[in-house]
Amino acid sequence: MDWTYFFNEVVNNRDALLHGTAITFAVSLIAILTGTVLGIVIGIAVTYGNKPLRWPARLYIDIIRGTPVLVLVLATFYVSAAVGLNFNAFQAGALALTLFCASHVGEILRGALQSLSRGQIEAGRAIGLTFDGIFRYILFPQALRYALPTWITAAVEMVKASTLLSVIGVAELLLTTQQIISNNFLNMQFYLLAGVIYFLIDFAIEQVGRFIGRRLDQPTRRTV
Repeated sequence: MDWTYFFNEVVNNRDALLHGTAITFAVSLIAILTGTVLGIVIGIAVTYGNKPLRWPARLYIDIIRGTPVLVLVLATFYVSAAVGLNFNAFQAGALALTLFCASHVGEILRGALQSLSRGQIEAGRAIGLTFDGIFRYILFPQALRYALPTWITAAVEMVKASTLLSVIGVAELLLTTQQIISNNFLNMQFYLLAGVIYFLIDFAIEQVGRFIGRRLDQPTRRTV
């Protein structure tokens, strides 16, 4: 195994690798952030919404979570073009991952909210809080603590799912790696390098999640 040749190839293809890593990071970040916001709305609708809100939100969660990510990516890319939406491959891929992330976050939040005692809602109303105030100051902070570990797992899964965008031509890290390998045939070395990069991205997400978790626990610790 000629490692000198491998390192030279890494240097020669550093711009392509950096670009692929940046695309992977960007599409994952978009999916995680926008999917989380949309998922929170869906989770609230499923848990506390009336029937016209709850049923469509429940249907959305069941359909999207039951659809393979690859099918969702292909459907978003080709259906959007068929209906006249001029999404490029990156936009269609980001949208597909956002929809998928939102379905998982919605279900995660629903489970966390339903695990809380409904007596807290009555207690909040008894002291004059509106439902918005009850949710903001009582329910959501507690649900966030319960949901955070599962949310971290979902966020990591978005990074892994970003590899599927290569099928629609998004030049993310996996597709970039395959293109480099097609020129130098260093399969094991470059796939190993790509694996290390994916691991570092996922590790960073986990560390951010743990930092948020520690911040959320601080008020509780001060009151003990």
